[in-house]
Amino acid sequence: MLFLYAGQNSGFLSEFLQQLINGLSLGSIYALIALGYTMVYGIVKLINFAHGDVMMMGAYAGYFVLMCLGATVPGLTGAFIAAMVLCGLLAILIERFAYRPLRSAPRLNSLITAIAVELILQNLMRILPFVGPNPRPFPTMPVHNFTFNVVSVSTTTLIVIITSAVLMILLNFIVNHTKTGKAMQAVSYDLQASALMGINVNRIIAVTFLIGSILAGAGGVLYATAYPLIDPMMGYIPGLKAFVAAVLGGIGSIPGAMAGGIILGIAETLTKGYLSSQYADAISYGILIVILLIKPTGLFGKKTSVKV
Repeated sequence: MLFLYAGQNSGFLSEFLQQLINGLSLGSIYALIALGYTMVYGIVKLINFAHGDVMMMGAYAGYFVLMCLGATVPGLTGAFIAAMVLCGLLAILIERFAYRPLRSAPRLNSLITAIAVELILQNLMRILPFVGPNPRPFPTMPVHNFTFNVVSVSTTTLIVIITSAVLMILLNFIVNHTKTGKAMQAVSYDLQASALMGINVNRIIAVTFLIGSILAGAGGVLYATAYPLIDPMMGYIPGLKAFVAAVLGGIGSIPGAMAGGIILGIAETLTKGYLSSQYADAISYGILIVILLIKPTGLFGKKTSVKV
């Protein structure tokens, strides 16, 4: 009886750790996408609802590269590069022609424009003859499992976690240890004063959109690698979950976006593993509601005062 009890405990621990690893993988993707939301909001106070569809464009860029080069390490590397380049260029165009002309307009105008850009990207991909509305299987490399004591980790999970970690560390270095990063922090703190101090505000805002969308492009390839089926509407739910993660961590806070994505991913995976996949979305949004009731600024957010 004692051995049976020990075996049951070992089985529970193994399953729990497995779910944690799966949650960390999913949460890493949410965190990458959430960083784009929180960086843009931190500087221009804009919720860029088109961000999830920028991620979708990155997934399609990766798809076409993998179709040409094959699902190999060089092919996957090319897919990441193509996705990040395309999403970066797309972000510059969107910021320059959709958001910059409305920067001094009421925030509602920018919000409506963001929704319009989202719909344009979705429907553009639906009508393009080489894309179309139908789902497509995303090419993936052969999956190998590595067993560490009581857990098993697939190559796909390792790619997602390691790539996400590297990109987030690189972002942290850019923001905290480069001249551009210092300028981004200054513009986020006070846009008008930064302009008076000689900072090119337009360039810094464009760079912020660029970096956030590069991360979204990488997130699109990672998401399609983990869930290998893509379609023009695929960016909606991950984009919405990433927005929830950004608010959960504290919108405008880069560490908050990272933490919020990880928490949301783990909560969603544990719900699917121990309750039901039907409750996953409800639990995710329920956590957000509870956090906002307890701490409206999010986990890492700070209270701000507005002069009227």
